[in-house]
Amino acid sequence: MKTENSSGQVKILTGRCKNIDPGSIEDYIDNGGYEALRKALGMKPEELVEEVKKSGLRGRGGAGFPTGIKMESVLKTNEYPKYIVCNADEGEPGNFKDKYLLENDPHQLLEGIIIAAYAMGTGKGYIYIRGEYAESIKLITRAIEKAGAKGYIGKNIMGSGFDFELEIKSGAGAYICGEEFALIESIEGKPGRPKNKPPYPSLSGVYNKPTLINNVETISNLPFIINEGSGAFSSIGTQSSKGTRLVCLSGNVRKKGVYEVPFGISLWDIIYKLGEGVPEDRSIKLIQLGGASGPCITPGMLNMKIDYKEFEEEGIAMGSGAVIVVDERFDVLELMKRIMRFFRHESCGKCTPCREGIRQILRILYKIGAGSATENDLELLETLCNVMYETSFCGLGQAAPTAILTTLKYFREEYTRLIPGIREVV
Repeated sequence: MKTENSSGQVKILTGRCKNIDPGSIEDYIDNGGYEALRKALGMKPEELVEEVKKSGLRGRGGAGFPTGIKMESVLKTNEYPKYIVCNADEGEPGNFKDKYLLENDPHQLLEGIIIAAYAMGTGKGYIYIRGEYAESIKLITRAIEKAGAKGYIGKNIMGSGFDFELEIKSGAGAYICGEEFALIESIEGKPGRPKNKPPYPSLSGVYNKPTLINNVETISNLPFIINEGSGAFSSIGTQSSKGTRLVCLSGNVRKKGVYEVPFGISLWDIIYKLGEGVPEDRSIKLIQLGGASGPCITPGMLNMKIDYKEFEEEGIAMGSGAVIVVDERFDVLELMKRIMRFFRHESCGKCTPCREGIRQILRILYKIGAGSATENDLELLETLCNVMYETSFCGLGQAAPTAILTTLKYFREEYTRLIPGIREVV
C-alpha cells in the first residue's frame, strides 16, 4: 500500500496508520493485509530472499546492514531450530517510530515476521518489546491471538504445511538490551549483557542457534516488497538508499511527529516543510541525528540528504531515524552533560573503556563548566572519547561519545570559551 502527499511524504509503511482500527484484523485484511503472506507461501524461500536482496532494503535500526544478506545467511545455515527476533526495544532517546507502527498497524509487522520466518525455515519467533510500551504490548498480544485464530500463525498456515509460533518478550527498561546480543541474553532469561562477535546471530543467536534479528521498521517493509515487487520498492529513494525512512522529528520544531519520507529528502525539508520550522522563528543551534548516541551537526549542514552514502562521506552515521532540533536558547555543554549522565546510568559496566570512560568524561565536562579546566583537559576529553569509540566492547560504549566528538568538531568554541587561557585567543 503506497500513498503520497504534497508535503513530501511517501507512505508505504504508514499508509494505513490512523485509517484503520489497529485492534481489528478485519480492517487490516480489508485493506490488503495478509495478501503478501499468501503470495509468499506460494514462492520458494530462495525466491523470497532474492526478492528482498534485489529491493535494496537495509536495516533501519542504525547499522544499515542489507536485510536480504542477513536472511540469506540464516537460510543457508543447515542447523536447526532457527529463530527470528523482532527488536522492538527502542530505547534510544528521540526515537518513537517503532512504537508508532506497533500501535497503529500491528498486523503489518506480524505479516512481515511470518514472511521472513517462512523464507528462512524458521518455526519460532520473538518480539522483544520494551516494558514501558504497555499499549504496544497489549495490541501486539491481541494481534497475535487474532492472527492465530485466522490461521496466519500456528500449524499449517494457509494450508502451506508451514508451522510458526510467535512469542512476546518484554524488556525491563535497560538501554543495553537494544544491542542484539544483550537482547538475546535477555530472551534466554539471563542478564542483558553483550557478547563477543563473531560469531554473529545469523550463525549463533538465540540458544546458540541461527537467528535473524531486525527492528520493527525493517521487518514491516517486507509485505510491501513481496506484494508490489522489489522494483517498486527500489524505485523509491536514491541510488544508494532504497525505499522510505521513518523520521522521528522532535525538539524545537512546530510540528513534532513521525514522518515517512523517501530517501533523498533533505534535512532542511524535514525541519522546515514537515516540521514547519522553529517556534518564534528562533535560530537553530544544532541538530542531533539518530538520538542520544548520534552526531550533532550545524545548521549549515541542513542541505544534507537522508542517504547512507552522503552520510558516510560526511563521516557520520544515519542512526535509527531521530532528528532532534535544538534552538539558540540552549547550551551545548549542558546538553552533553545530560547525554553522558544518561549513558552513565545505562552502561552495563562490563568493559572498562565504557564504564570508566563515561565517568571521566563527565568529570571533565563539569570541570569545563566550572571554569577550572585547562587546555590539557580538553585534549584529554577528546582522547577519552576516541578510546571509548575504538575499544568499547559493544555499540553502547562505541557510540556514547559521538555527540561530544561531533560537538568538539563543529562547536569547539562552546568548550574553549570556558577554558581560561584559551578564551582570549578564540
